[in-house]
Amino acid sequence: METARKRRAATRLGRWLAALLWLTALAPPAAAQDGKRWRAGAYSFSDELGGFTILSASGVGTRDDPVVLTQEFYSASPVTLVIRAEAPIRLYSFDGKFANGFLRLVVVARNASGLAWHEFEFELQETLGQPSVFGDGLSFNQRQVGQEGVFSGGFSRHQRDFEPYDRLLFTEGTVDPGKQTDFGFLISDFTPKLTFFLVQDPRIPLS
Repeated sequence: METARKRRAATRLGRWLAALLWLTALAPPAAAQDGKRWRAGAYSFSDELGGFTILSASGVGTRDDPVVLTQEFYSASPVTLVIRAEAPIRLYSFDGKFANGFLRLVVVARNASGLAWHEFEFELQETLGQPSVFGDGLSFNQRQVGQEGVFSGGFSRHQRDFEPYDRLLFTEGTVDPGKQTDFGFLISDFTPKLTFFLVQDPRIPLS
């Protein structure tokens, strides 16, 4: 009798595990979080350098399915996002499965600083602490100025600078404490690197 009960229990456990595996296989894919890395598409995004927190990441980084990165910022000072290619680099492959040097990104920025932001700047860096220059291939889509795809829900104007650094400055807007806004832009790198950096700088008035 005891052996029969054990067999029935083992059978029920096996069926339960099989059902669980089947449901897991049906679940839609989502951005994976690995420590401080959030995987979305061919890239991962990390808040490991501090000063802000990534809350979520989704999408693959294409025109139709951009990476949407939600972050919370705790001060009105620059912080640095680490971006890594997690898939092999394959130029001109636009299905989101490979790192191809083009990343369409939407940043959702939540203001947890206690101060109202009146500007927001992004700066690209190939080497941490050194602004990207015109000739390194990394930019905010410097080769197609007329087809920018740059937007923000909280700021009405933007300015792009490519020399002597790659910066994107949003102005004429306000993000109050406890509120959030979004920024959309395309990052291009014609000599793709496995790791690069995006400095994010929410600003308050100087006076």
